[in-house]
Amino acid sequence: MQSLVVYGRLLARAVVSGLNSEVAVSQSSQPSWTPSCSQCTYSRPLHLVTAIAGLSKSRALVPVKSKWSFGDDSCFSASQKLADVVGVADGVGGWREYGIDPSLFPRSLMDTCERLVQRGHFSPSSPKDVICQSYQELLDNKTHLLGSSTVCVVALHREEKKLYSANLGDSGFMVIRSGEVVHRSEEQQHYFNTPFQLSVAPPVLQGSVLNDSPQVADSTMFDVLDGDVILLGTDGLFDNLSDDMILHHIRRLKDHKSESVQNVANGLVKDAHRKGFDPDYNSPFAQHAADNGFHFEGGKPDDVTVILSKVTEGQPPT
Repeated sequence: MQSLVVYGRLLARAVVSGLNSEVAVSQSSQPSWTPSCSQCTYSRPLHLVTAIAGLSKSRALVPVKSKWSFGDDSCFSASQKLADVVGVADGVGGWREYGIDPSLFPRSLMDTCERLVQRGHFSPSSPKDVICQSYQELLDNKTHLLGSSTVCVVALHREEKKLYSANLGDSGFMVIRSGEVVHRSEEQQHYFNTPFQLSVAPPVLQGSVLNDSPQVADSTMFDVLDGDVILLGTDGLFDNLSDDMILHHIRRLKDHKSESVQNVANGLVKDAHRKGFDPDYNSPFAQHAADNGFHFEGGKPDDVTVILSKVTEGQPPT
């Protein structure tokens, strides 16, 4: 749950109905040869087998506005010569009180990130740069687009076999190896339920709306192996499923097949969505609320977006 602060008020997210699931498989990259002593050894690059799934907060299953939009959540999956890149963004629903569709800002942010990656205007070792460039484009066009969102982008450098990340707010990612979490993003909050966020506001609201620089996004680098699982999600996932629950789903992933990855992604989304509407469920969000002195019972109804990727050795299918 994000917050838009205007004149001291916290505005909750609203939602748009939607359901969509689709596999996004990385494009091809050429293997590289590296010298070893007096001979050359064949180094097989890594790539991602990726599935995307999501549900809006609404219980009604109606067509979504965009291929990769689930309520006010948006995401993308793209490839370039050296990297596979995925990202999620979660819009702030409070903008509806000003007659602004809160899904447009994250959707435009993700569309711009995807375009920059596909055109090669991006360094695989610096996802933060693509967030900065995309956000600057939205600022330059702010007369046409207003809103706020969190954002998380990760990039697998195929030849370096490293995962580079940039996370701003309370969306995030984790890397699972042999059924255990070995690396994860750090959540960024101003205070409880008020995450860091990018914003474009009209002049009348300048200084009253939360707005963080993309430069403060938490950035990491992590060595990955064939078989590792990378999970990106908006807070609708992590606020409703504990690590143990998430790992229970991930351990069902026994191979690198795209159908298997998609089935697990679908299961995560459905489980988080169902628990979000359970009034008797002691959710992670309810536990965090109690830790911060607030009383909250049950799951947290919210949009849920999941990008699930299996790190796979060799060339991706063409």
